[in-house]
Amino acid sequence: MFNQMRDDINSVFDRDPAARSTLEVLVCYPGLHAVWLHRIAHWFWRQELFFLGRFVSQFSRFVTGIEIHPGAKIGKRFFIDHGMGVVIGETAEIGDDVTIYHGVTLGGVTWDKVKRHPTLEDKVVIGSGAKVLGPFTVGRGARIGSNSVVVKEVPPNATVVGIPGKIVLAPEAAKEGRPDLEHGKMPDPSATAIACLFDQLKGLEQKYDSLQKEHEALRKQLVDATPKS
Repeated sequence: MFNQMRDDINSVFDRDPAARSTLEVLVCYPGLHAVWLHRIAHWFWRQELFFLGRFVSQFSRFVTGIEIHPGAKIGKRFFIDHGMGVVIGETAEIGDDVTIYHGVTLGGVTWDKVKRHPTLEDKVVIGSGAKVLGPFTVGRGARIGSNSVVVKEVPPNATVVGIPGKIVLAPEAAKEGRPDLEHGKMPDPSATAIACLFDQLKGLEQKYDSLQKEHEALRKQLVDATPKS
């Protein structure tokens, strides 16, 4: 247990350059508190002490602003940066070394008592405000851009952005080390579509100018060829 707590603290230093001391991490990181309280709640849940599990999870929600259902399964070195507004559903499964930011929802799309929340494999990174909805898998090393809405499976090492989420970078070979946090370098499919429309509009304007010049040249020829009275 203490080794796992030490790994959790080290994961904060690995993934947050603002972390300066162990005391600061222990006292001032609600994402860390939420993960530790979830482990207590999950233990109660596995012992079928459902009320106690929900009580601890709701207490955690009150003090951290992060809501993790006690039934959710979470792996090692899970890091929630900032954390406010994070919601993780009952049947969600999270692998090792996963990083998510504030406002992320791992939600369901059915009221049936079945597997209805996503599974995140190891080293997944989810940007702030993203919504991952449904009982599918987000593959190892995948990245989901901020404010994206993902409703279908994501292959390993792919990058997904947009509403609904679309793969904008094809899967690459897995890269070891810390997660890639440079969300600003992710492609913007909306901007790409608008740029294509501007290119088409520019092409039409050039064709129009060319046709107009040809029309003026023909009109001049007709005027010159018309006999003058």
